[in-house]
Amino acid sequence: MTEYKISVIEGDGIGPELTEATLKVLAAAQARFGLKLKMLEAEAGDTCAQRRGVPLPEDSVQKIKASHACLKGPVGETAADVIVKLRLMFDLYANLRPLKAYPAAAVAWPDIDMIFVRENTEDVYKGLEFAIGNDTTICLRVITRKNCERIARKAFETARLRNGKKKVTAIHKANVMRVTDGLFASVCREVAKRYPDIAFNELYVDAASMRLIKEPQDFDVLVTCNMFGDILSDEAAQLIGGLGMAPGANIGDDFALFEPIHGSAPNRAGKQTANPLSMILAGKMMFEWLGEKYDDAKCVKAAEAIETAVVATLRSGDTVPDLGGKTTTLGMAEAIAAALTKKTG
Repeated sequence: MTEYKISVIEGDGIGPELTEATLKVLAAAQARFGLKLKMLEAEAGDTCAQRRGVPLPEDSVQKIKASHACLKGPVGETAADVIVKLRLMFDLYANLRPLKAYPAAAVAWPDIDMIFVRENTEDVYKGLEFAIGNDTTICLRVITRKNCERIARKAFETARLRNGKKKVTAIHKANVMRVTDGLFASVCREVAKRYPDIAFNELYVDAASMRLIKEPQDFDVLVTCNMFGDILSDEAAQLIGGLGMAPGANIGDDFALFEPIHGSAPNRAGKQTANPLSMILAGKMMFEWLGEKYDDAKCVKAAEAIETAVVATLRSGDTVPDLGGKTTTLGMAEAIAAALTKKTG
């Protein structure tokens, strides 16, 4: 039996509660499918910075490097010093954010099933900002052909693997940012020619933001640059019940990190009211990636079973108040774990 080492960053605010809930579900999946995960606790974030002086200590980096994958809770004000740094350190160039309508989530369109494939290592998020005197600031936007090509390929390959509409939509603003977004758009068109089995279209980012509200069921795979993808995926998450329903994956060629896409919500910390599905579904994505990376059918089955158990729990109403129920964050996780144990899928 393969033992997978998983580095775990519990994060700040509601992070520890979500992490505890997710680990309970992962433990149930391990027991059911005979998997073995060794959890390596890696400190990072605001609390770590207050206690140790740095938000991402070297010993945590070494634990992450020694692991097969990383599972991360939401981090607070030091997010740029943690997740952005890790994305660059491990070249996690693809940010995948699936957005799917599940039952009992109060969605207007029950057939929403899309995924954002967002470039994850450049754009304005490289942090190249400068002040000129007291009155002028400059932010450099970096867009390279290499990163445009590999994120476009990832989008088309993702479309091939999905049971969706086999369609990729490239989102940009090349009519205004003619050089940077012009390069992104032209590369997406070039890559699209290599995938004649996948439909391809383009939208300007402002039109895309409108159509995500008007007709979200028409989208399948959306590929875009870093900042646009960050903003639009948060917008689209509201269509499926909020950020608490939205997991994310940061994927590189050899390593991956999985997390909720939302922040640490410090005002809700300790109340056990946060929706744990964002991180539980991130754990499901982690099993999918491990299954693909290491050709492990048990991991693939575990991912499928977690989603089935999530659906069963949503239908049962054993959920947090955000989803209309009366249970706690941990209580909802325990219900999902119980559904896994009963082999409902």
